[in-house]
Amino acid sequence: MIAACVATAPAQNTARPAASGSPSGKTVNAKIEQVFAFNNQMPTGVTVSQSGRIFVNYPRWEDKVVFTVAELKDGREIPFPDANVNKLDLQNVENTFVSVQSVVVDPRDRLWILDTGSINLLPIVSKNAPKLVCVDLTTNKIIKTIRFDDSEAVLHSTYLNDIRFDLRKGAEGVAYITDSSASGPNAIIVVDLASGKSRRVLNGHNSVSPEPLFTVTVEGKDFKQRMPDQPPMHIRLGADGIAIGADGARLYYCPLASRKLYSVSTDALLNPKLSETELAKAVRDEGEKPAADGLESDAEGRIYSTDYEFNAIARRAASGGKFETIVQDPRMLWSDTLSVASDGYLYFTANQLHRQAGYNNGRDLRQKPYNLFRVRLDATPIRLK
Repeated sequence: MIAACVATAPAQNTARPAASGSPSGKTVNAKIEQVFAFNNQMPTGVTVSQSGRIFVNYPRWEDKVVFTVAELKDGREIPFPDANVNKLDLQNVENTFVSVQSVVVDPRDRLWILDTGSINLLPIVSKNAPKLVCVDLTTNKIIKTIRFDDSEAVLHSTYLNDIRFDLRKGAEGVAYITDSSASGPNAIIVVDLASGKSRRVLNGHNSVSPEPLFTVTVEGKDFKQRMPDQPPMHIRLGADGIAIGADGARLYYCPLASRKLYSVSTDALLNPKLSETELAKAVRDEGEKPAADGLESDAEGRIYSTDYEFNAIARRAASGGKFETIVQDPRMLWSDTLSVASDGYLYFTANQLHRQAGYNNGRDLRQKPYNLFRVRLDATPIRLK
């Protein structure tokens, strides 16, 4: 769930490995339903509360963004929790949203908002800008803000991407966040929700890092950064998608520039006594999956992966094995974030990320609207509380 204008490596001619999935242009299996059409701002994240309230976010990338978090209500996008906190105010970044990359409703039905503190994927605007904000959905008020200004977990280059929760750990639970930065080392960030303290783990490990010279085709064209008068550049985006196992024992994650799925023991992640070398031994290569942006999981033990190469979503059974395409539709142009909801549907955004100007020699090829879709899968959300 990342845009253009990122640090990359010059493109070279490399052989492309066989991709998972099947050719786009047709609908496979389950039928998608349009939930909302976005005619202005480009969304990335989506999450659904237990009562069915839908929240989305819009990072401040190439476009002018008036509000970076919204609730979809009565056919409208309503700034959430209010308009003032959504206004970009570089003189008050610790109390306002700079650029939100992800929104997630936790097992206790609270909304968590992940603010990157970064504009257009540049380094964070200040040390106190990145933050994790919790909103009580019964009052629609902010009840907790976790900042990273006194933590070594967030670097100047960090891009906070996506987040998952296990509220059984510690006094109030823990959060796991991916750092997908294209200009610095990638990592997993572990946050204790009670104290607000955070740790940076697997820093620069192969499993969180982009594959060198990764090549992928989207809409018939190699997906690379392309700017006027510059050579094409390979995409270098690391740990992006994240999902937690149904029992909370393993955390699943993937670099955007990769077709690999990895997991790591959460007991190991939460053990501060382990060295990075010891922690690396708890990482498991889960094998091939589609080239993906977002990941999701359900209480039945299945893992879901977007498939931006083939306008699809794939799923792996609880028993493991290969990912199989469960839905495919030509309208699913860059499926970004996945969210299993209480109503049995899988919600996902399709935002045409690959058509942005930074990937097309300065030409914005996106055609509004962007979309929020859902597909009926009779899946159950994971609630570790």
